[in-house]
Amino acid sequence: MKRKPYLIGIAGGSGSGKTTLIRELKKAFSTKKVCVISLDDYYYPQDKQKVDANGIINFDLPGAINKKEFLADLKLLIKGKSCERVEYTFNNKKAKPKKIILKPAPVIIVEGLYIFHYKKINALLDLRIFVHAKENVKLIRRIIRDKTERNYPLEDVLYRYEHHVLPSFEKHIEPYRESADVVINNNKNYHEAFKMLKTFIKTKS
Repeated sequence: MKRKPYLIGIAGGSGSGKTTLIRELKKAFSTKKVCVISLDDYYYPQDKQKVDANGIINFDLPGAINKKEFLADLKLLIKGKSCERVEYTFNNKKAKPKKIILKPAPVIIVEGLYIFHYKKINALLDLRIFVHAKENVKLIRRIIRDKTERNYPLEDVLYRYEHHVLPSFEKHIEPYRESADVVINNNKNYHEAFKMLKTFIKTKS
């Protein structure tokens, strides 16, 4: 019988450094060894998103993501089957969506803001990693990312951080920090933590 893949969950607040960590892991391992599935590719279309009292779309809610489709694709990967997804580009009209093909691998990295909050997804994880950084550090990273990758103006980034990002982090993400198996503090860098994680993944892939 084929061995069940080892599932590593990586969560943390926006700007904590999850995406950078995932990018480094993708460089270190081939898709035959490690598969990365991200919540960022499962957002509902904008017309299905909730808006706040000022009419601004709030992407920073657990309900903004189609967790049923995410869970379905994750289960396919666990069974050894591939799945496809179209990249979600938020409101960046300059970005051209790419087709994402996810292939099964011995190690599956499950990444996203709410993967610990979603009970059915959390229950499938073998290892839970929480990436943490100070609020001022996360805000600076968020500003840089949202201006370059998502084409958001600065005022919009700051508004969303204060009214959407931070309240959601405090309610739906930060409470799971204590129950994580590993906490990576990423205020400056995560080099040592990355080395240990890389070595550990090699034992599972």
